Amino acid sequence: MSSDQTTETSAPDYRGTVFLPKTEFPMRAGLPAREPEWLARWEKIGIYDRLREKAAREGNRAPFTLHDGPPYANGHLHIGHALNKILKDFITRSQQMMGRDARYVPGWDCHGLPIEWKIEEQYRAKGLDKDEVDVVAFRRECRAFADKWVDIQREEFQRLGVYGNWADPYLTMNYHAEAVIAEEFMKFLMNGTLYQGSKPVMWSPVEKTALAEAEVEYHDHTSHTIWVRFRVRRGGNAPMPTEDPVEYDDADQALLADQLHQAAVVIWTTTPWTIPQNRAVSFHPSIAYGLYRVDAVEEKSTATEGELLLMADALAQSVMDQAKVSGFTRTRDVGATELEGLTLAHPYAGVEGANGEWDFDVPCLPGDHVTDEAGTGFVHTAPSHGDDDYQMGLKFGLPMTYNVEPDGTYRKDLPLFGGEAIIEADGKDGPANVSNIKQLAWAGALLAKGKIKHSYPHSWRSKAPLIYRNTPQWFAAIDHKLDDGMGEYGDTIRARALTSIEELVTFTPEKGKNRLHSMIENRPDWVLSRQRAWGVPLTCFVKKGAKPTDDDFLLRNAEVNARISAAFETEGADVWYQDGFKEKVLSGLVNPDDYEQVFDVLDVWFDSGSTHAFVLRDRADGTEDGIADVYLEGTDQHRGWFHSSLLQACATKGRAPYRNVVTHGFTLDEKGMKMSKSLGNTIVPEEVIKQYGADILRLWVAQTDFTEDQRIGPEILKGVADSYRRLRNTLRFMLGNLDGFSEAERVAPAEMPELERWVLHRLAQLDTEVRKGYDAFDFQGVFQQLFNFCTVDLSAFYFDIRKDVLYCDAEDSLRRRAARTVLDLLFHRLTTWLAPILVFTMEDVWLSRFPGDDASVHLEDIPETPADWADAELAAKWDGIRRARRVVTAALEVQRTAKVIGASLEAAPVVHVEEAELLAALKSVAFEDVCITSDISLTADPAPQEAFRLPELPGIAVVFEKADGEKCERCWKILPDVGNHAHPGTCKRCDAALD
Repeated sequence: MSSDQTTETSAPDYRGTVFLPKTEFPMRAGLPAREPEWLARWEKIGIYDRLREKAAREGNRAPFTLHDGPPYANGHLHIGHALNKILKDFITRSQQMMGRDARYVPGWDCHGLPIEWKIEEQYRAKGLDKDEVDVVAFRRECRAFADKWVDIQREEFQRLGVYGNWADPYLTMNYHAEAVIAEEFMKFLMNGTLYQGSKPVMWSPVEKTALAEAEVEYHDHTSHTIWVRFRVRRGGNAPMPTEDPVEYDDADQALLADQLHQAAVVIWTTTPWTIPQNRAVSFHPSIAYGLYRVDAVEEKSTATEGELLLMADALAQSVMDQAKVSGFTRTRDVGATELEGLTLAHPYAGVEGANGEWDFDVPCLPGDHVTDEAGTGFVHTAPSHGDDDYQMGLKFGLPMTYNVEPDGTYRKDLPLFGGEAIIEADGKDGPANVSNIKQLAWAGALLAKGKIKHSYPHSWRSKAPLIYRNTPQWFAAIDHKLDDGMGEYGDTIRARALTSIEELVTFTPEKGKNRLHSMIENRPDWVLSRQRAWGVPLTCFVKKGAKPTDDDFLLRNAEVNARISAAFETEGADVWYQDGFKEKVLSGLVNPDDYEQVFDVLDVWFDSGSTHAFVLRDRADGTEDGIADVYLEGTDQHRGWFHSSLLQACATKGRAPYRNVVTHGFTLDEKGMKMSKSLGNTIVPEEVIKQYGADILRLWVAQTDFTEDQRIGPEILKGVADSYRRLRNTLRFMLGNLDGFSEAERVAPAEMPELERWVLHRLAQLDTEVRKGYDAFDFQGVFQQLFNFCTVDLSAFYFDIRKDVLYCDAEDSLRRRAARTVLDLLFHRLTTWLAPILVFTMEDVWLSRFPGDDASVHLEDIPETPADWADAELAAKWDGIRRARRVVTAALEVQRTAKVIGASLEAAPVVHVEEAELLAALKSVAFEDVCITSDISLTADPAPQEAFRLPELPGIAVVFEKADGEKCERCWKILPDVGNHAHPGTCKRCDAALD
């Protein structure tokens, strides 16, 4: 047949004979509109419950429990919530699909300041005073508020595609939960770790309560800073330094001692309001101190010429600069022995109007916390307002003060400053600091003043500054020796916690271990009490007239505890506040009139720290040993939920309540800045879902390294959406080419061509890596491997090559059946590998092939992949083939760009290969099909100079040649035999296929 007979006009239209992909799976996902349909479908068929039934039916699935750290039920979800819950969903779904019974019970924190504060805000808006409302009525309002937000947040979490036991979540305000929290607290009461102490704690004057460390955040704050003289009263008569070569007589000794008596010790502080509470001045014995004489001063200096000042040598210049002293002389050393012998006068001693309040001696005491890095080398010590100060007070018997009221004002009868606020009700600085500065200046004690911008503690709820304030609080003694029969990992809470961290818990990332260890190792006793209304009360009674140190101060009675627990179980914690409750639980056991009821509420971290008891231990869908496989939260929870759960469980279980602690970072904007409504850079999950769909948000989570801080923003989301489209196209190609696939077509691996067996090898590799990655919580690694496999190995290589076979080979050809068999194997693995991440899309893919009222990919397991699919020798061979293909395709791209050819099938290049083994490998396969050319020549001959080469792939060169022959009207290959067969315009392969 001549060439003019094979023109496009004379040849039949063979388009209907080509097996083009056929699928209803849409190119455009339409996720925002379609995802709610899948959610409704999953709810209808009860996916989560069916998985539990499946586990019960099979009976051999190992249980796996991720215990949910409870968010507060007090507002719409932010992007951090979405990240957290999606990560948890990745874990439970992947573990389930790897053959375990992975249960997930979502929960909420319902007590505590965040919710109580919202109700108070409503009260303030109405001009109401919370303290005038019946406490039970107030608590009911808090409960109703939490209930409302639980329902809202539950719906928002479900919209993210997160599955779990949403019908029966745990709430810390449920009656059983409140009863168990009280029971767990009473274990502290009974084991001797509970005590009442008076010590400084972080205090919010705005919220009128103590705060836990986890409720504190640090922000820049501008504080007043002052340098204050504490004049020497007496002492300091120590011998002169022996290393001094000068001989002193008695007169000299007396003169030097007299100099010291005329001096003033200089302190520096950023909290002028604490000066009235000063009870000592601390120094460090190893710091070099000197006595300095002021010789000359600048204008407006508060220093006087001739005065003597005591300070650390390393800081003398900076102090004099602040005091505007232009000339000074160091007169002599002052050693530690002399300093310890000094007695100072309080700056307000003898001040008019002070009424003798501060006419006491102020000792100079050695303290290890003092440094010469900033300040003066002397530390003003107020035991009621700082932990270091408090420890000094304990060590040296310094008196505690009670000058500051719960609202941050001085007690009304405090001379000079009575009733003045340190922090106002609106969180702004009160007049106390300025009043003290003025009083110090009037008393002649102010040497210098200034302001400093520094990191300062604030309440995470009200955002107001905090103070350290001495108050009677209830504490758990974490170093108390326990005799409770649970001493396998230590005999104190701290010892058990540290042993758990080192021996029982795996941390992801590993650095979380050191962080939590150092926090537990260095933390003080746990402050359990809060002066609030909404929470579980400290269910204990104290004996009237007894001191906290008395053995009978606390009522320890198991029958009383049982009555309390039973009442909470049936009526909730509100019953504690009902009139007559004390008499009800004490009568018949002890005289109710002998005891007072405690009305503080528990730190809400104790609530969430106790969840292992009423969720893991008590629920049917909990765990046999009350220990979770995983706790996952943000990095801030090393001082929050991870921390409190560890302390609480070590006191009541003897060990950590978790086996794995997984930590994620914070979510930042695209520039790496913290999100803030004021900056307008917040990303709201609801808005992302409306624009892109929840699967795009889930894919963003999978693409990030969650162990570090992550970034998100419009441009990042566009990139995620692009990755999604590329992945979706791969899946769509697979679906289209599986249309009509049946078991009769299946080809055994041993009968498959090498290319298909190479794909099986990659599946065996990936199956191992995916399972390993999911077990290690490396979702980024899992997705990156699968995405690269889909886009590089499949779309750009295997699918690209096999399109010709799938479309144009005879329907029953071995190559085509093998390719479709591989597509089927790919389908089952890719859909289940990716289902934990892209929950909606993989359901869409699955149902496109396997529709059914009860069908779902989420009811499937990841299929087992035969180990003998792995073939390292074959893989090495095909690595060489792919390298050679890269050179060929690059060479053809040069010709395509130059418009010499339009498609690679127009080419028949000559490939020069130096390496004999590679040349043999290329000759053993249809390399022209691999390169998608109509023909190809392979030779060991030296390549001509003009041949195309890639520098990174030496030993391979390509000389471009055009294909010889005519274009097959069915497969588009250009071959010499086209036009010589029964079917016009076809090649031999297509002619046979048409027959």
